[in-house]
Amino acid sequence: MTKKTLAQIQSQIDKLQKEAEAIRSREVADVVGRIKEAIAHYGLTAADLGLDGRVARAPAKKSGAKAARADAAATPKVRRRAAEAVATKAAKAAKTDKTAKAANAAKASRPSVIKYADDQGHTWTGVGKRPNWFLAAIAAGKTAEDLRVQAPTA
Repeated sequence: MTKKTLAQIQSQIDKLQKEAEAIRSREVADVVGRIKEAIAHYGLTAADLGLDGRVARAPAKKSGAKAARADAAATPKVRRRAAEAVATKAAKAAKTDKTAKAANAAKASRPSVIKYADDQGHTWTGVGKRPNWFLAAIAAGKTAEDLRVQAPTA
């Protein structure tokens, strides 16, 4: 068995890349033909397809052997896994966004109840860090019960 030289292997790679590009071109032409046929059959418009003129264009392809090797390395399995990862990430982001909005809506709908107040108009709900006025009143000899707001009786 003879060993191949780097030049021979590179030549094979170039030949296979040209063959792959030719196959891709034929497949693209077939797909475009089927799409055009379906558009004509169903009478679809650009708006129906979500093509309102703000369609993101695919980035320009890099040329050269290095770019071709990178494309060849991206097997269908690798591409599928990458697409699944993107979809999963998007789904998690949407779920997190919905959860955050629901939590914020619940917080916004609950009014804060004032539990502590002093005679100077300072108030505190009893949640979070104790405010300075509360700490100063405690240091001055008052108790938390002294500052507690009495619930109105009906």
